[in-house]
Amino acid sequence: MNTVAVEALPRNIASKKRKPYLTPNEVAEMLMVSPTTIRQWASQGKLNSALTPGGHRRFLRADVERFSRQNNLTLPLRDNDVTRILIVDDDEEVGQLLTRLFTYSSSPVETMTATSGFEAGRLVHSFEPHVVLLDLMMPGVDGFEVCRDIKQNPATRAIRVVAMTGYYEDDNVAGILDAGAEVCLSKPFKLNALLRAIGID
Repeated sequence: MNTVAVEALPRNIASKKRKPYLTPNEVAEMLMVSPTTIRQWASQGKLNSALTPGGHRRFLRADVERFSRQNNLTLPLRDNDVTRILIVDDDEEVGQLLTRLFTYSSSPVETMTATSGFEAGRLVHSFEPHVVLLDLMMPGVDGFEVCRDIKQNPATRAIRVVAMTGYYEDDNVAGILDAGAEVCLSKPFKLNALLRAIGID
């Protein structure tokens, strides 16, 4: 039996390709600081940058996102930004179903799936998700440990964790929220409730 209820939503349309390089003003707007601060961070080697032949600084978006995570800064998503979601569930069918369901979001979404806590830990660093959709009860490394590892690491603590479980009990809910998850959803849940928790539509 599927653990997610399907609802009819408009199918996602292709998003515009994001340019990889950003200007100091664009980075300043993203991090909500002044362009002067951005240039100082770059001069001090805190934020990686490159110089154009004309002497202007440019920043890779991936470097800015990494810097924000390391410094516990949350980047606001723009309309054309892709939300990266890591789905962690030891039931492969749940991961596949959720991946299909996210294609019905009107916001651009990119997903990857992990079927174990160990695999989730690896993908958190390589995939660099904005959100981890995390099942609690998994063999070996469970969702509680995965969430604690994410939130205790300065490089990943800004990642949002949305928990989900078929064992929606007070102790489990309190435990995962205490570990750093924003919310815990009870399985089965409806797609609109999930999208609302993640912050997309």
